[in-house]
Amino acid sequence: MRRLIVSAVALTAGMTACAYAQEKTVVEFAYTYSYLFDVTFQKILPKFQAENPDIEIKVRSAYKDYEDGTNTILREAVSGNLPDVTIQGLNRQAILVEKGIAKSLEPFISEEVDFSRDGYHEAMLDLGTSNGSVYGLPFAISLPVGYYNMDLMAKAGVTDAAKLPKTWDEVVDLCVKMRTAGIKTPMFWTWNITGNWFLQSLMWTQNEPLLKAGKVNLDSPAGLNSLETMNKLFRGCEMPNYSFSDAQKAFAAGQIAMYYTSTSELGAVERSKGDWTLLTNEFPGMDASGPAGLPAGGNAAMLVSDSKDPKKIEAAWKWLKFITSGEGAADVARTTGYMPPNKAANEIILADFYKQNPNKETAVRQLPLLREWQPYPGANGLAITQVLYDGIESIVTGEATDMPTLQSELQEEVNDLMPTE
Repeated sequence: MRRLIVSAVALTAGMTACAYAQEKTVVEFAYTYSYLFDVTFQKILPKFQAENPDIEIKVRSAYKDYEDGTNTILREAVSGNLPDVTIQGLNRQAILVEKGIAKSLEPFISEEVDFSRDGYHEAMLDLGTSNGSVYGLPFAISLPVGYYNMDLMAKAGVTDAAKLPKTWDEVVDLCVKMRTAGIKTPMFWTWNITGNWFLQSLMWTQNEPLLKAGKVNLDSPAGLNSLETMNKLFRGCEMPNYSFSDAQKAFAAGQIAMYYTSTSELGAVERSKGDWTLLTNEFPGMDASGPAGLPAGGNAAMLVSDSKDPKKIEAAWKWLKFITSGEGAADVARTTGYMPPNKAANEIILADFYKQNPNKETAVRQLPLLREWQPYPGANGLAITQVLYDGIESIVTGEATDMPTLQSELQEEVNDLMPTE
């Protein structure tokens, strides 16, 4: 008899647990760059679940990069298999808005009490705004910075931050010294980072956008100067054509002295680097005055759910808001090199964090330089990215040596892909 009672109790408990599980609202979520953000969401998820035990976050396989993320969402919109919340590159939001996939967040924001005082920078909100409506809340913001292996830099006479290069000419001069000292790969410049971000960095350095008056701005003096600067760097430093991931691994292994990439890489580099001293410093400029501006890299959280269930939509908004504000946003800084796009995280929760982590403060010092990471308009946006990627790679490999000719070719090819209306 006792055995029957125990079995009945166990069955009742199992049914209760099953019923509780069924009552949970499931929110499907997809993000990019697992090697950067897996550790971030391992921190964020338990905090969210503790506050929201009735919501289950089902994480999908991570996108490879921003282009993959956008292509995946476009395919899933056709097949009817969209997640509820997606993380997309800042420069890839527009196409999801244009195609009616992204949902306006205005109805949710209007219901929040003192939303603007919840910590969001107005300038950051603008990055996810289209036609006056917010479609994406910035999740993680990055800027390009310089990473330096100070053990290798010492071989060229650079022993402290004050002696780090401030111009690209100084970088080339140091490359020559380091190769003479036996350093095989003195520098890697991540030309192949997503969305032609470093090309836009060189343009904004000169206070010129890559897109201007409805067309690509490569045929400007700033455009030619950008191409010639890349050619000078790649040739002068004899830079290998590493993939993005291979370059990061080589730097972490202590094989590269100067590494120019996104501040987002910092957490991953710190976790994987060998026994050598790392310093970060501001992105060099064309001259000693430094860059006039730099494009905001990073990503935004967007609501793309096609569910008609108000409970699921409300749960998706709770998750989206949690990861972009307060404690959720602070975990971005703690686990990566990204900056939270949120005043509460940067100025209150992380007040002492940057003092204790000076390598992560470099990008914060550059915040006044923040400019738009421009999206390429129309249906051929991804194709334009590829054309420019191929053109820059031809400089890396040495296939292209005449920059005015390359400038003309790229201008023509991209203009052919730009929308005519």
